[in-house]
Amino acid sequence: MSVSPVRSTEIGREGALVDLPIIETEEGLQTEELILNMGPQHPSTHGVLRLVLKMSGEKVIECIPVMGYLHRGLEKIFEWRTYHQGIRYADQADYVSNMLNEHAYAGAMEAIGGIDVPRRAEYIRVIVDEMSRCAAHLIWLGTYGLDVGATTPFLWCLRDREEILDMFEEVCGSRMNFNYYRPGGVLYDLPQGWLGKLERFLDRFADRIEADYMRILEGNEIFLERTIGVGTIPAHVAKQYGITGPMLRASGVDWDLRRDRPYGIYPELKTLRPVVFPDGDAFARFKVRVGEMRLAIALIRECIANLPGGAVRARLGHVWKCPKGEAYYTVEGAKGEVGIYMISDGRSPNPFRAKMRGPSFNNLQIVPWLLKGRLVADVVAILGSLDFVLGEVDR
Repeated sequence: MSVSPVRSTEIGREGALVDLPIIETEEGLQTEELILNMGPQHPSTHGVLRLVLKMSGEKVIECIPVMGYLHRGLEKIFEWRTYHQGIRYADQADYVSNMLNEHAYAGAMEAIGGIDVPRRAEYIRVIVDEMSRCAAHLIWLGTYGLDVGATTPFLWCLRDREEILDMFEEVCGSRMNFNYYRPGGVLYDLPQGWLGKLERFLDRFADRIEADYMRILEGNEIFLERTIGVGTIPAHVAKQYGITGPMLRASGVDWDLRRDRPYGIYPELKTLRPVVFPDGDAFARFKVRVGEMRLAIALIRECIANLPGGAVRARLGHVWKCPKGEAYYTVEGAKGEVGIYMISDGRSPNPFRAKMRGPSFNNLQIVPWLLKGRLVADVVAILGSLDFVLGEVDR
């Protein structure tokens, strides 16, 4: 008995129904391509990201990312708010490393206005920036463990991240939208006894990185099998796609804005040595981010040891009009280069134009190239290793 295959269809790029081809295997079996939608469900695709996968069996033939489900018009909101008010909305881009977004926004205002930041405020900025970097990497590490089948690291990572958020709450009164940065410094000085609490946390955190995270993952056969040699990005390909941050350094490119386009007091810190690995695979991206948590601990300790006294904010008017000009200010975010391009007309208390560069958007461009020819089981492991947040992709 012969059975005539029923050909499935897909929606083409111009909206027309297109027949999917029937493929004949070497064994004489007939198979047909399958369209598989991954997402847009959170947390399965780490946010509201939809991947349209064209499959041949378990192999990915083509991947079309579909974004825009989280678009909130942040850049236009920046233009509708005063310079001070816009900082609060910068928190909503990469909402797991908020302080770093605020730093870029405040830095753009300072670059246009020629505002000097007090020394104490510069040290505090590095402390909260690096704590925010650790909080972001902990979210990535925990969820990535879930992606590849490990539950325990997720619980441990949330435990440590909660301690960081508790300390942020003591500093600025909020656990999510911090609104802590100001042009010319930060909103509040550090509470009494806060630095001692931070030092005790750093001691515990440093021990947990080695005794917990590295022990349970780096020596785990399943984790190694799912990450080593999987999702490899050569250095020249990473550059072509405009990838930045830990993903770029995991491909062997030694580029870190804290050192190579210096800002704040980072050039003065002796412990600043960017973490670089040459392999370019998912395991290298894991090692870079864990190494950056170690580096963050060292940078924070150096800032605590040398923290000067004095003011934490320059004196500016409540309704401040920035001088006429434009600037593009970048910081090394948890996922790569976070940049704010701002234009001031010199008349309005609001920016005339504000544009944000979110590293996740650039980093996601490589997904179609990266997934082509891979097995569907590797899609989750590769996608999770990229560490993106859709809030700064859609903006």
